[in-house]
Amino acid sequence: MGNGWRTLRRRVLTPDVSETSLEKRGFHRKSPAAQERLETIGEKFLLGYAHAVEARSAEQAEEWLERIPPQYRGFAYEGAGMGYGVLDGLPFGKSTNIAEFLAGPGEKHDYIIYVGVGWAMARLPRFAWPKASAFDPLLRWLVLDGYGFHQAYFKTGKYIRQQHQDRNFSWPDRRYDGYALRAIDQGIGRALWFICGTDVALVTKTIEEFPESRHGDLYAGVGLASTYACGVTADELAELVDRAGIHHGPLAQGSAFAAECRVRSGLMIPETEMAAQAICGLSAERAAAITQEVRPAVVVDGDDVPAFEHWRQRIAEEVLTHGGKKK
Repeated sequence: MGNGWRTLRRRVLTPDVSETSLEKRGFHRKSPAAQERLETIGEKFLLGYAHAVEARSAEQAEEWLERIPPQYRGFAYEGAGMGYGVLDGLPFGKSTNIAEFLAGPGEKHDYIIYVGVGWAMARLPRFAWPKASAFDPLLRWLVLDGYGFHQAYFKTGKYIRQQHQDRNFSWPDRRYDGYALRAIDQGIGRALWFICGTDVALVTKTIEEFPESRHGDLYAGVGLASTYACGVTADELAELVDRAGIHHGPLAQGSAFAAECRVRSGLMIPETEMAAQAICGLSAERAAAITQEVRPAVVVDGDDVPAFEHWRQRIAEEVLTHGGKKK
């Protein structure tokens, strides 16, 4: 009965894989190879989601997730973050799935699981959103990255072409409703890598259509996606750095975050190394290490911006100092 119920729950709650088709989404298709990569990422994300909502325990979910090839496994953990986020938001059942997953099998995938929780928030009514106090006070902003990615990915006309922003966004802290929009933009920038089919020229052209004040955060998202999801050559990455211009710092910060995600989780791939070298001018290991060397030991949010933003700025400065070249 239990297994049958969980299987049914998986079928009811899991979106159809066709939702990740570039053709269905109306996304740019640069090449068959780029299309296959991006659609496979979507497929593995949904597989991770399905594993989370069907598994009897976090340990069983981990067993299933670990069977996915390293190149795509992180996306499956992100999907699991969404799955557990949705389960926590349902009116029946326990509400500690995310906490248990992060404390156990998901511990070394925490960055990307937080992003997955943001996907869940985008699909839940606000009263069912998780309490911000339940998350790491520094990393909780990554939840909004996931929210921004989801909105841009599924509501592309509104969030990309109309450049919509959610006003009075009080999660995680009403004091920083303005910064919340910046964190969401970081997710929107990451989504552009998928929406534009990894086409560097199209990505940067699309960013240029946004107000200048939003460019830095959008480039940070692109830096993360281009280094974690990859899908381009070294020459294309060099073009990306050149086109980013004065926003090389945010681009490099996002790239360093991606390197840390892969290094910390043991999911490094050669393309991430290539991207870190091209964007940060450093090895992925070194770029990842910088994110931890400047990470605040104690999180103290400022009056205007949270500690998360100061951390991002420090990462950008250190990466450009030791590897990149300021434009």
